[in-house]
Amino acid sequence: MSYTDVSLLIDGQWTKGAKGRTIPVLNPATEETIGQCAHAETSDLDRALEAADKGFRAWRKVSAFERYKILRKAANLMRERLEDIARIMTIEQGKPLFEARVETGLAADIIDWMAEEGRRTYGRLVPARLENVYQMVMKEPVGPVAAFTPWNFPINQVVRKASAALATGCSIIVKGPEDTPGSCAQLIKAFVDAGVPAGAIQLVYGVPAEISAYLIPHPVIKKVTFTGSTPVGKQLAAMAGLHMKRVTMELGGHAPAIVFEDADLDQAVNILGANKFRNAGQVCVAPTRFLVHEKVYPQFVEKFTDFAKALKVGNGLEADTKMGPLVAERRQHAMDGFVSDAIAKGAKIKTGGKRMGNKGYFYEPTVMTDVPLDAKIMNDEPFGPLAPITPFRDFDSVVAEANRLPWGLAAYAYTRNTKTASAIGQAFESGMVSINHHGLALPEVPFGGMKDSGYGSEGGTEALEAYLNTKFVSQLGM
Repeated sequence: MSYTDVSLLIDGQWTKGAKGRTIPVLNPATEETIGQCAHAETSDLDRALEAADKGFRAWRKVSAFERYKILRKAANLMRERLEDIARIMTIEQGKPLFEARVETGLAADIIDWMAEEGRRTYGRLVPARLENVYQMVMKEPVGPVAAFTPWNFPINQVVRKASAALATGCSIIVKGPEDTPGSCAQLIKAFVDAGVPAGAIQLVYGVPAEISAYLIPHPVIKKVTFTGSTPVGKQLAAMAGLHMKRVTMELGGHAPAIVFEDADLDQAVNILGANKFRNAGQVCVAPTRFLVHEKVYPQFVEKFTDFAKALKVGNGLEADTKMGPLVAERRQHAMDGFVSDAIAKGAKIKTGGKRMGNKGYFYEPTVMTDVPLDAKIMNDEPFGPLAPITPFRDFDSVVAEANRLPWGLAAYAYTRNTKTASAIGQAFESGMVSINHHGLALPEVPFGGMKDSGYGSEGGTEALEAYLNTKFVSQLGM
């Protein structure tokens, strides 16, 4: 499948924006323009809102079992189309083809799981104090949803929101990522082709700030869900709060990865390395601060540096590529800023630290040591292939460093001692913790953070709860 221009979806119709404006889509490996993405105008958003309102009234009346069957069909369509969709994702986003395949396949699993759970949105009967009184707790869909999704996982982040909304009987307007619109559109197409009715799902692109400012306060919208940076998330949450809109926020992180002196170093290097440089480090749950016990620090640094040096960086369509380009030139500038700041403050570059080649947005896998705590990279999420490694001496000091920052999305630890594993699992101030492996983001487990990393979950049963209102009905029998 070749890359094609991307349209809006409004009320069941794929369409251009009202003024015909478009946004160019670039291949980050070649810097070539590969297509155009339709740009929504205010009038398009009005039509999407009207359709979402109408779609909600119809979709909520569809039984949970029928919704389940439609969503399961969408999941199967994603599996049937996996190769074509993965190729589109790699061309527009840059990640290696094998990563794009995993993301697309996982999307189908997420749809399946949400569809199944949607059949189990049980209420309950509460024993009454009076005879002949029935006290019923009921779950009802919250209403039309506005969803704002990022470019780093153009399917994975959308599918969590869309599947949960549709499974519970809500309609949804997705503001897709303009950097990577094609693969997102393929997901929405799978829902439409599976039989999700017109109006139950819409897809728009445009200027993110303008779209959020228009959709969030609109009386049709009853819930807002956002994945992205903490500063933007705070703005959107504040906007939603003014109108008492329910909100799910999956925001940034700065994940500590602690390697204790008794850890299996090869295991730690291989798992942490793979997850540090996956998607060129453009992952909200990527390990970003490596805290290694001083007794094994030299060995870990040497092994991790060798791992980074061995990575084949290149076009994601090439079979031997292990890390692709950054998504856009602006991300190269951001990496340069982190590296130059760290060097100026005394950090040493063990490998990497600069851009690669003269075509495409490639950046070397980078390992830093002797990085002081006041360096930018130790305080701001790098969102790229940069790994600062710092030694620690004792449990209390490393816990203090791990919890120092205002974020709390993901945290990791490696140890062979069960007492240490239990203690660090409890000590982390993080919504997700994984010890001795990388066990996050499965459909059936919670996915979300605490502190400045947001609130709410986009996985597990908690994900569906966010799209349901609880209604209590007390009824006296006749």
